[in-house]
Amino acid sequence: MTKVVVAMSGGVDSSVAAALLKQQGYDVIGMMLRLWSEPGKEESNRCCTPDSMALARRVAAKLDIPFYVVDAKEVFHNTVVNYFLEGYARGETPNPCLICNRQIRWTFLLDHALALGADFMATGHYVRIKKEERGKNQLWCAVDKSKDQSYVLHVLNQEKLSRALFPVGDYTKPEIRQIAESFGLPTASRHDSQDLCFLAGDDYRNFLQRNAAEMLKPGQIVTRDGRVVGEHTGLANYTIGQRKGLGAGSPVPLYVLGKNAATNTLIVGTQNELGSNQLLAHEVNWIAGEAPKGSFRADVKTRYTAKEMPAEVRLLNGDQAEVRFDAPQRDITAGQAAVFYQGDVMLGGGIIR
Repeated sequence: MTKVVVAMSGGVDSSVAAALLKQQGYDVIGMMLRLWSEPGKEESNRCCTPDSMALARRVAAKLDIPFYVVDAKEVFHNTVVNYFLEGYARGETPNPCLICNRQIRWTFLLDHALALGADFMATGHYVRIKKEERGKNQLWCAVDKSKDQSYVLHVLNQEKLSRALFPVGDYTKPEIRQIAESFGLPTASRHDSQDLCFLAGDDYRNFLQRNAAEMLKPGQIVTRDGRVVGEHTGLANYTIGQRKGLGAGSPVPLYVLGKNAATNTLIVGTQNELGSNQLLAHEVNWIAGEAPKGSFRADVKTRYTAKEMPAEVRLLNGDQAEVRFDAPQRDITAGQAAVFYQGDVMLGGGIIR
């Protein structure tokens, strides 16, 4: 019998993934990661609270499958939390879900699954795998576009995809909840959470203040021509496109245009100055294992919640790509990912510089 480890979180999506695979005849094992939390906030880390763990155990018991908890606190802190802190120290706005999917879920956890003799690992991500003519795995958007999570999985490669199953990608969220109810799963009505797990529901600025206060140094707020218009409270406290709470003196509304970590200055300007029609991405990963030939047209997504926008993508040396949008984009932010799509197919992506 084909053995599959399901990465369980105590949520409805991973619970249904396990139930569907069990129904399809797989030998299913549930596995949950115990992630790092700030001391005293273990009850609030949404990925592995005692409540989440208890729910996952109840689901596994209901489905009559084995259930294991893997301690990932140290590797998660050293890999994901440090990535988050280092990104802000560089004046970027990092997306720790990207490094978590690459290094924790699809390396650390997958290695544990394979060590148990699993043939596949499954998660509750809303995304689909399809085979192309040459036999390579393609990553497709989910049927439910409002829940699609292909953006955070642009880090996967053919080797990882050959071991991956995404059972919920063919369903809408309401259908998943109905399936959970039909199986009698205790997670059927559990609410989704969009917060970063290790922030434990807190604002990221408070997290930085507690864990890396040295990076929150006041500095000058300047316009592009170098005019000083105020003082900021630390570059990490601001995001590209932000207007409110800048503390800059100006007769017209000002927006955050950029950050200069080297000089600790926050660059602001008018709404007309906001936005750009191009970006440079590095560490670009192609799902197919090789880059497309030459320049190509694609729809490009620059944040998890952003809409894909039409652009021309030009490959540069190494793992870099230049993206030129048909129209200026307002919130292009260093540290986030630029992810490339052609229709429902996600081609890959890289980190915005």
